[in-house]
Parts: sequence; C-alpha cells; structure tokens
Amino acid sequence: VSAKKEADVTELQIGVKYKPSSCEVQAHKGDKVKVHYRGKLTDGTVFDSSFERNSPIDFELGGGQVIKGWDQGLLGMCLGEKRKLKIPAKLGYGEQGSPPTIPGGATLIFDTELVGVNDKSLSGDNSEL
Repeated sequence: VSAKKEADVTELQIGVKYKPSSCEVQAHKGDKVKVHYRGKLTDGTVFDSSFERNSPIDFELGGGQVIKGWDQGLLGMCLGEKRKLKIPAKLGYGEQGSPPTIPGGATLIFDTELVGVNDKSLSGDNSEL
C-alpha cells in the first residue's frame, strides 16, 4: 500500500484524532509535558518515532525547546488526547531543514499523543505502579 502524499501547508493545521470523554488535565504554556509522536514528511516517509523507541519526549510547553508548531499545536491538549499536526516549514525546521532526514522547506506531519502533564500521566504509564 503506497502512502498517500499529503499537501504542503502554509499554516498550522490541527486535527483531533481522539479526545478522552473527560478532560481533567489540559496542557498549558509552561507545563512540563510528555508526548509520544511519529513524525513524517508529506510523502509518508517517517523520520522519527518515539513510539518505536517506547520513549516519549519531555519538554516545557511554550518554552521554545521544540519546534514552534509543537509549542502551538499541543496547547490545550487533554491528557490522553491524540492529535495530528500538519506543520508548515516556517513553524518547523524552516528553509534549512534538519539534514539529512528533513529537507529544507518541508511540511511536517506529526501524530502526537499527550501521555503526561506535570506530575500526572496516563494510567499504565506510571513507573511507580
């Protein structure tokens, strides 16, 4: 099955793939979040996946530690929510890209899942249990 080529975008597009029925914990600017992700180019080429490593990324939301498309696209996400982000180059790696895997000017597509906010995490994700 060949991957369907996705169109480039000029603005951030956020698609909610799954939202929990109750949203008790949301991600806000300044929160320490833990996110699982799969990053693809528009031709379907996967360039990175925390799912395959079983190692989500931790960072401060809105703190400039990740690409701008993430800092903007993950705001307000509920713990356990899954989003598909289509990120234009200007909110990703720009015209320089991130060689050798991400070409300059590339639109990026991320399947994301919020698995932790501050000290709260999805059940089953607690290492203490």
